[in-house]
Parts: sequence; C-alpha cells; structure tokens
Amino acid sequence: MLQRGIHHLSCALLLLALLPLPSLARPFVLVFSQDDLSDPAAVPNHPSPAEDVADFDDFPESESKPDSVLDPGSWSPLFEPDLNFKNPNPSDDNEVIYYNGVRKMVEAASRGDFRVMEESVAEIEAAAAVGQPHGQSVMGFLYSMGIGRERSEGKAFLHHYFAAQGGNMQSKMALAYTYYRQEMHDKAVKLYAELAEVAVNSFLISKDSPVIEPIRIHNGAEENKEALRKSRGEEDEDFQILEYQAQKGNAGAMYKIGIFYYFGLRGLRRDHGKALRWFSKAVEKGEARAMELLGEIYARGAGVERNYTKALEWLTLASRQELYSAYNGMGYLYVKGYGVEKKNYTKAKEYFEKAADNEEPGGFYNLGVMYLKGLGVKRDLKIATNYFALAANAGQPKAFYQLAKMFHTGVGLKKNLPMATALYKLVAERGPWSSLSRWALEAYLKGDIGKSFLLYSRMAEIGYEVAQSNAAWILDKYGERSMCMGESGLCTDAERHQRVHALWWKASEQGNEHAALLIGDAYYYGRGTERDYDRAAEAYMHAKSQSNAQAMFNLGYMHEHGQGLPLDLHLAKRYYDQALAVDPAAKLPVSLALASLWIRRNYANSFLIDMIDSLPEVYPKVEAWVEDVIMEEGNATILTLFLCLLTVLYLRERQRRHAVAGDMVPPQQPVEQAAPLVM
Repeated sequence: MLQRGIHHLSCALLLLALLPLPSLARPFVLVFSQDDLSDPAAVPNHPSPAEDVADFDDFPESESKPDSVLDPGSWSPLFEPDLNFKNPNPSDDNEVIYYNGVRKMVEAASRGDFRVMEESVAEIEAAAAVGQPHGQSVMGFLYSMGIGRERSEGKAFLHHYFAAQGGNMQSKMALAYTYYRQEMHDKAVKLYAELAEVAVNSFLISKDSPVIEPIRIHNGAEENKEALRKSRGEEDEDFQILEYQAQKGNAGAMYKIGIFYYFGLRGLRRDHGKALRWFSKAVEKGEARAMELLGEIYARGAGVERNYTKALEWLTLASRQELYSAYNGMGYLYVKGYGVEKKNYTKAKEYFEKAADNEEPGGFYNLGVMYLKGLGVKRDLKIATNYFALAANAGQPKAFYQLAKMFHTGVGLKKNLPMATALYKLVAERGPWSSLSRWALEAYLKGDIGKSFLLYSRMAEIGYEVAQSNAAWILDKYGERSMCMGESGLCTDAERHQRVHALWWKASEQGNEHAALLIGDAYYYGRGTERDYDRAAEAYMHAKSQSNAQAMFNLGYMHEHGQGLPLDLHLAKRYYDQALAVDPAAKLPVSLALASLWIRRNYANSFLIDMIDSLPEVYPKVEAWVEDVIMEEGNATILTLFLCLLTVLYLRERQRRHAVAGDMVPPQQPVEQAAPLVM
C-alpha cells in the first residue's frame, strides 16, 4: 500500500473539482510536483515537528447539531421550525425584533408588497442599530442588493464587517467572498479557514456524506426540468415508486429513503427520526449500508441518545459484510477510545488500512491524519500529503480541508494562499448556511418565485455560483413576476437589468460559461450597462474558451461586421465552422451565416448586403431567433424564398465562372502540333 502511495506522489497528479458545477463550469487540475513539497530546513525559525501541526485537526468530535447552533442567526426557525431548531429567545427583545423583521421580509418578497418590505427593513434596522449582529448581517444584504435602501457596497461591507465581528457566519462568508473576488487572499483565507472548520466538523465519521450541491434550476436558457422533477420530495413519482418498493420489503429501497431523509436529499426535509426508522427496517433485511448509518447515528447522536457501544456494534456488523467504509468508523472509535476499553492507535491504523486497501477514500484520509500528527506511526509529511491527495482525488472534502491548511501554513506543501483560499472556499460552501438553497428550491417548486428569488439572492451574496446563476435566471425569465424589490418599490427595468448584470457577472467570474455568454449579450445590446462591443467580445472569448458554440457563433458575427473585433471574413468563417463542430444543432444558423459570408465576398456593395445588414440582430441570439422567428407560422415560407434566392445567385455565379474558364486560351503548343481552334 505504501509503495503504491509513494508512486502516486511521484506521478503527482491530483484532480480537484474546485468548482463543483458539472454542467456549466469546468473543474481544473492541480498538479503536484516535488517542488511543491515544503522543505522545513529552508524555513527560518521553523517550529518543531510537534508545533507545526499543533493546530491541525486530527479526529475532532463529530456531533449532530442544528443549524441554529452552527449558524447563529440562521433563518431555519422560520423555514424548519419543527426539527429541533431553537426558537428566538423571548427574553432577547432584539432577537425577537430581528426574526419578526426577517419573517415580514420573506412575506413581502413572496407577495410583492413593498409596504410590508418597508416595515420589515425598519425592524431589522432597529435591531442592527443596537448592535445585534444578525440584524447587521441582513442590513448588509439589503444594502448590497438595493432593497428598501439605496444600493451601497460600502455600507453593505461595513454592516457585514461588524456582523462578522459579532459571530454571524453568513456575514463572514460574504466578507470572505468579497476579499476573494478582490484577490485579497491574506484576508479571505483566514475567514474561509474558520468557516471550513465549522463545515468539516459536521461531516460524517466513517464515510463522506453525499455531495449536497444547490440545484441549478436552469440549463442554459431553459428550465432544468429533469433536475427539478427529481427535487419534488414525496410528490416525485420516482420517490413514490421507491417508497412502494420499500413498503413491499425491498431493503435497498429502505436504505435509499433513509439516506434521503437523513441528509435532506431529493427535495425532502431532513428528518432523523424517519431516517432511523427506515434504516432499522433495512437492517432487519440484512442491508449492510443501513447498519453502517445506524453506527453513524449512534456515534453522532443524530436523533437518538449518543451511544458509542451501539455504534461499534453496528459498524462491526457492517464491516463483516465487506462494507469497507465501516472500517473508518471503527478506526475512529479506537483513535478516540470511545465504546472500547482504551485508545488503540495500532488497532485504528489496522482498520484504516483495510479501508484504504479497498480504495475507500476515508481510509486514505484517516491514514493521512495519522502520519501528519504522528499518531501510532512515525510522523511523515510526505506520506501524509500523498494520502490526502488520494482522498481528495476521490472527492473527500475533509482532504480538501487538510490540503488547504497545508497550503495555508506551508506545512508539508509550500505556502500558496490563492490555492488555500480556493480549497477552503470549496469546503466552507458545504456548511450549514447552504440550507438556504433547499428553502429557495422548495419555494420555486411551489411557484413562490418572489420568495425563491430573495433566498437565492441572499445565497448569491455570500458567494455561491449556482445561486448567483439561479437568481439571475429568475430575473431574466420572470421579469416583473420575480417580485424583485428595489430602493422604493418593485424593481424598475433599470434596477432589474443592473441586478441581472451584476449576478451574471459574479457567476461568470466563477467559471459559468452561460453567464459569460449573457454578460457578452448585455454589453453587446446595452442591457443593464452601456453598450461596449470590446467588452462583449472579451466575454464571448471567455465563454468560447469553455467550448460554448453560441459564443463561437457570436465571435464569428462580430468579425464579419467588425464590431469589437477586426473585420475579418476568414476568421468569421473559422468561428462559424467551430460552432458547428461543437454543436451540430447549430447547422441551420451556421449555414445561413456562411451564405451571408459568401454574398459579402461575391456581391460586395450590392443591395443584398444592405438587405442582410438590415435584418434584426439575430446572430448573437440564434436560439431565440430560431424559436421566435423560424418556428412562427408563415416564416418557413420566407426562409424558403430566401434560400431559393441564395441558390439562384450561387448557380448564376458558378455558371459565370465556368463561362470565364471556357473562354481562356489554352497554353501555346508547338507549331507542328497545333490544331485549328473550333469557333
């Protein structure tokens, strides 16, 4: 195992999905080489081996706590009041005022009632004025968005700064994201490190929890119907079929339903009680995965009284059925000395190695921790780094956290604050504040667009790309029906365009190619900003670098017309050809564009060029043009006539060229072999 690990380190390839957006944003590859490993001897005043990792986590307590504890000021008492979340403290007048204000704010957004919004802003501002950190945090959000107050990034920053000082985690996220955008990594890294620690300490013991990402409610310009269908919870047909199978005794179905309730997946609310019941039914049928989760539940005290003895029993039963991830939980109990006679690092290492030998990411991670801290083994940072790399390559978020800390401190890896910040951010975004996404999605599925937009906007402000994209798409799709609130009422067209532009811009910065495309459109058409062909071309170039066919087409159009790019028909054709190669569905618009190029070459300065240039600006919005123009009744005839005209012109041009070629005199032959020309 160790030899294979060292080989992996020498190969030095680690795939990190730093932007977990499978459809629109591209992950990138982090390459480790020997040069990335730090040399303690080269660092002046380097601390002793025991000191330099003293603040690294080893095997922290993993306790199930409600969001209201992990995320003070969370809106969970309003959205999930029946799931052990504490209610506002009635003896704290400011906290009561704060929650009343937030409740009114959500109601106002849902109904589009600006009068109620004004009342809510006044109450939240009253709480903030006396130093209530959660009220200050929401005021930062309101100033950032321009809701009920004049939009002011400066005032937003100040409110978030003081709220963060008071312990509000979402304001810490907002500040960290602000520093991150400005590449102030020395400040961003400290905040993201703190937030990532909160997130990672809530993860599972024996295995990684499912990746819980905010659902992207759109797919490009269209609603993401498939993803939304799978997020309707108990109303989803697939869930009902699964539930029917579980009721008929299918152990696998029981386990899956338990997982959905335990983590709050597929549109279901988290419910540890229901999860426990389904897991208990599944273990009666011999389902090993349910045994492991029961071990987790008892070890963490999730919905039951914590009982390490029972946890060890269930994990042991699961391991006997060759569920190798269960060995991680057993190793954890021996490391901590819980449910066993005493701590036993040798036994723990044995269990972690069994998991790792079977390619279990948690096993790699746990062995990395043992070598990092020197627990029962000789401390070796190179081996620890390699194990963390293997775990991260398999998507283990705890490994991202440890690697981030190594880049942050320069222990094991050379100090690299930008990389540390990006890795911490990835982990921090899996913290309890991500519950905003679940509530926003629920509202959207129920048709409460205003509430959904407000919640996605809050989440967008603290740095989630998917939320930025979703909020912008709602504004684009629903317009006035989005219940967008501005400074003094429902958003004006100018306020809405400005907000859409800002949201798409932030999403594009985080790798969303569709957002980059729409930013290009905004600059090209002057929507929410001044028309600027140069910046439009830059945005299209960014989207094109991610193989976006629409962006390629738009760049071809701009080269064809000399808008923001040099007039160059050859480059225009190249981009049109690339668009077709990337997306065969673009055949019709590309064919028309190539026909336009042919006319420009062969009939320059003719009325045909004027006719083409006078057509609506269809090229940068090809999909909308096909839907709104081509598919409308009667336009098929117009298109047919236009194509017929192009065909006639093409045939006439070919006939003319053949005639010219026929009139050319052949090369002069020797006189004795000459023949009379036939006239």
